[in-house]
Amino acid sequence: MTKKKQATFDFEQALENLEELVSSMEDGELTLEESLQAFEKGIKLTRECQSALKNAEQKVQLLLNENGDTEEIDLDDVEE
Repeated sequence: MTKKKQATFDFEQALENLEELVSSMEDGELTLEESLQAFEKGIKLTRECQSALKNAEQKVQLLLNENGDTEEIDLDDVEE
């Protein structure tokens, strides 16, 4: 069941929804209750996005390892 839910997850749509939530909260026109609901939804979207990114990173690493010509790098150590 989890894999099916993940397969239908739309990362770009989730990011757009998250941006809309942040924008509405920054406008300052939400009630406290609405702000709390938006924050809760934002946390959920953030976690889903982080999970999708982690899964994508694992798939990329798996594909790189299958080719045998690559070596693993720690993405946290790469400077931008």
